[in-house]
Amino acid sequence: MELNELYRDVILDHNRRPRNFGGLEPADASVEGFNPMCGDHLTLRLKLKDDTISDIRFEGQGCAISTASASLMTEAVKGKSRGEALQLFERVHQLLTDDAASPAELGKLAALSGVREYPARVKCASLCWHTLASALKPADGQPLPAVSTE
Repeated sequence: MELNELYRDVILDHNRRPRNFGGLEPADASVEGFNPMCGDHLTLRLKLKDDTISDIRFEGQGCAISTASASLMTEAVKGKSRGEALQLFERVHQLLTDDAASPAELGKLAALSGVREYPARVKCASLCWHTLASALKPADGQPLPAVSTE
């Protein structure tokens, strides 16, 4: 199986059966993302426990790449600290925008590397990631307070 075919299969699978799709109440953060170029929109909700993403879900409507990226992202960041999730955001952003970026060590997220070949679709794949960054770094620049659910 060619690498491009494998990547395409991952994207199609996560679009058809998105992981972590649905509501999450109560949530410690709820942020909406919207791509006016194509109409993709999503609401991302997450729960934090001691600065770690204990649960994350998304809802909304989007193209196959947008939905698959959100599904892959929620799987990848669940259980990670805020800092680890933001580092992953940076790596994926680089993967989507820099031809020299390597998908090495990104696991299933490497499937998103093919989007670079279609510049108009980069925003589709990055919408959820920018929404996550907004959820973890509110507009005032201050991080969300750590929440303990003990």
